[in-house]
Amino acid sequence: MPKPAYSLSLPRERTTAVVFASPHSGRDYPPAFLRRSVLPPRLLRSSEDAFVDLLFGSAPRQGAPLLAALAPRAWVDLNRAADEMDPALIEGLVRGTPNPRVNSGLGVVPRVVASGRAIYSGKLKQAEADGRITDVWQPYHAALQYMLDDSRAVFGRAILVDCHSMPHEAIEAACGAHRDRPDVVLGDRFGAAADGEIVERIEAAFSGAGLKVARNAPFAGAYIVQHYGRPARGQHAVQIEIDRALYMNEARVEPNANFDAMRRLISGVISKICDIGRGDIAVAAE
Repeated sequence: MPKPAYSLSLPRERTTAVVFASPHSGRDYPPAFLRRSVLPPRLLRSSEDAFVDLLFGSAPRQGAPLLAALAPRAWVDLNRAADEMDPALIEGLVRGTPNPRVNSGLGVVPRVVASGRAIYSGKLKQAEADGRITDVWQPYHAALQYMLDDSRAVFGRAILVDCHSMPHEAIEAACGAHRDRPDVVLGDRFGAAADGEIVERIEAAFSGAGLKVARNAPFAGAYIVQHYGRPARGQHAVQIEIDRALYMNEARVEPNANFDAMRRLISGVISKICDIGRGDIAVAAE
C-alpha cells in the first residue's frame, strides 16, 4: 500500500475561508529513491522548502486547515501540472510543445535539484513516473480542491495561501547589489489569481510584522496559483515565498537560531491572514 501523500491538519472549528498549503516541504524520502539517486541526501534536500510546514503550523489553531506534502519535491513536484513530463528523463516520451520548466529539468518528476544537479544517472520508465502521479500528485490535489470547495460552500469564497520558501542566493541574484532584497515575495500571477484587496491585506500582514515584501518578482506563482486562482468563481490563490536565510541554515538544511522567533512572527501573520476570510461567515449565511 502506498504511503500517505499528505498530512491534513484541521481546526476544531473552521472560522475562516483561508486554506494554507505547503506542497514542497515534504521530507519522507523513499529508501529506494535514496539508493537510486547519484546525489547524497543533503543535496536532494536542496529542492525542499524545508520546514515551511512547521513555520505555518499554527494555522489550525487559528481556524484554518493546513495541507502539507509528505513526499519530497525531488520525488514529485506538486507545483507542476501532471502532464509536465520530461522526455530527457522519462523513457519513450516524445518531445512536445516547448516548456521552459520541463526543458530545465524541473518537470512534475524532476530530473535535477537546485543549481541543476542531476538526480539520476539514467532514465525512468513511464510506469514509474505515472505511479508517482497516481500515488502522490493526484491525492494531494484532490485534497486541496476539496478544502477549497468546502471553503466556498461554508464561507462563500476560498482563499488559498500557497506556502513556499526561496533560496537566499536566488534573491541576491534577482535583486543585485543595489536593490532592496525582499524577505517575502507574493505571487498572484500579476493580479490574475486573486482579488487585489486580498493580496494587499496579505502584504500588509507581512509588512506589519517588519518584513520587506515584493510582488511577483522574481516569483509570480507557478502551476498551483495559476490553476486554482479563479477570482471570478470566488476562488483566490496567492503564493508566498519566504527567504530561507531568515529561519534556516541552507547548507546544512537545519533550523537556525532564529527559527523559533520566525515561527512566532509567522503565527501573528497567519492570524491577520485568517481575518481576511472571517468576515465571509455572515455573507454565506444570508
